[in-house]
Amino acid sequence: MNIFADFNERVIKAVQGLDLKDKEGAPLELSRITVEPPRDPSHGDLATNAAMVLAKNAGQNPRALAETLAAALRADADVSDVDVAGPGFVNMRLSDGFWQAHLKTILAEGSDYGRSGIGAGIKTNVEYVSANPTGPMHVGHCRGAVVGDALANLLAFAGYDVTKEYLINDAGAQIDVLARSAMLRYREALGEAIGEIPAGLYPGDYLVPVGQSLAAEFGRTLLDMPEDEALALVKERTIDAMMAMIREDLALLNVHHEVFFSERTLHAENARKIRTAINELTLKGHIYKGTLPPPKGEKSDDWEDREQTLFRSTEVGDDMDRPLVKSDGSFTYFAADVGYIYDKISRGFNELIFVLGADHGGYVKRLEALAKAVSDGKVDLTVLLCNLVKLYRNGEQVRMSKRSGEFVTLREVVEEVGPDAIRFMMLYRKNDAPLDFDFAKVTEQSKDNPVFYVQYASARCHSVFRQAKEQLPDGDFGRDSLAGYGHLLTDEGEVGLIRKLAEYPRMIESAAMAHEPHRIAFYLYDLASTLHSLWNRGTDNNDLRFVKVNSPELTYARLGLVQAVSDVLSSGLALIGAAAPTEMR
Repeated sequence: MNIFADFNERVIKAVQGLDLKDKEGAPLELSRITVEPPRDPSHGDLATNAAMVLAKNAGQNPRALAETLAAALRADADVSDVDVAGPGFVNMRLSDGFWQAHLKTILAEGSDYGRSGIGAGIKTNVEYVSANPTGPMHVGHCRGAVVGDALANLLAFAGYDVTKEYLINDAGAQIDVLARSAMLRYREALGEAIGEIPAGLYPGDYLVPVGQSLAAEFGRTLLDMPEDEALALVKERTIDAMMAMIREDLALLNVHHEVFFSERTLHAENARKIRTAINELTLKGHIYKGTLPPPKGEKSDDWEDREQTLFRSTEVGDDMDRPLVKSDGSFTYFAADVGYIYDKISRGFNELIFVLGADHGGYVKRLEALAKAVSDGKVDLTVLLCNLVKLYRNGEQVRMSKRSGEFVTLREVVEEVGPDAIRFMMLYRKNDAPLDFDFAKVTEQSKDNPVFYVQYASARCHSVFRQAKEQLPDGDFGRDSLAGYGHLLTDEGEVGLIRKLAEYPRMIESAAMAHEPHRIAFYLYDLASTLHSLWNRGTDNNDLRFVKVNSPELTYARLGLVQAVSDVLSSGLALIGAAAPTEMR
């Protein structure tokens, strides 16, 4: 239950009861009314802008209208106090009885608390990682993997029909380089001395097993084949080996895609999928023959000084029209994008989300324009750009270069700090902000380590129940039983914790709509902090401890609160892709 949405409806109902009219005598438009937490918690529990957004059309002073609305809202049995602040904000404070009843709702909903239907089953494709299959995953891939996976989890929890997708970039020039690199390792496996790996090839030792596997399967027969035939076989085997490695690496991070889409399928059968997509765009008037001026600054790879087949992308929001066919008759990289977007939309997706590295900023407008043209504006396309991650060890930044073979693999990082620390920390900054990943910081047990702080809160919740079972061995600690004692929670700290729990459904919906999964991590840290503060007060004051043997009913009430906190911590950590531990050592 989203209490902010609930009270938004109550405010609208109160406004309707005032029978306000605009200058023409028509009912006022109420869609701009919002109910949110006030910026200053001391002002109350809820704040609405209703008076300020309605006053002008109603021909009234905002402050005066706010006073009138406040009087109407005071009649609500769940509202204990209403006041007007500033130019016309209406602040509401809710009764303890409301919060106590809301705790019962949280306990009843359990793991489904916060689940929403705002997605309305919209078919959504989230594509993320999509690293070139030219080697193992490295730490630079972590952020996009975590952001994309957590976003997909969040959207599904908010009611969207989500598919997690990985595009295998197996059709570019880098794949030819990969095949030649593997061929060199194949010759090495046959006993040849290959010397230093030539510049331009992949030097990493991860291709050594691939060469050995090729030697075991083919013996020396690849050496007797025409080079193009041999490289075609090597390419197939090497891509399969690299994707198997990538799947294993992602699994270590608890990332699992449902669809692996091969770019080569777009070029199969004489590029049938690309040609079909271009034909459809031609029928819609988006394709024409023409010339392009040279781009400002450096020339792009696709630019040619000649008449070309062009996508009229400037008419659908792009900065420039895009070439589709090269002078040699082959398709440009963008033509493959046309085929790919067309394929996704043909699969019935209503929303497309791409999680890309910050170096792909130039792709945003062209992809948005392409989706608009292919779907006639019916499909939304969003690109999330993930900024760089800087890795620090012993206070020094770790430099990486995949081309030189010098990089820290994702597997190494997971084995050192665990998937939970990686996933949480990759979400502890907004995706487009730079992020520093410090090995020492993410493994220390302190408040300064967010993932430890949150997981420690989960463990504390379980420790409270273990203590209660020891001291009250005959107690009934089922959530249904505990829900009956919430009316005994009157301490400001206890009610404040319920207030924090009540923010969870709103956070889920707003984070899903904004495509910002980092909000989950921020919320969980705040929730953990609120729990730890209440725990610390109990350390100083015996009357505030969660377990009081001489007052079993109050203990049950507080255990219900702890159970609710545990439920929300488990829910949020699951969306992030991290565990909610029952104990920590």
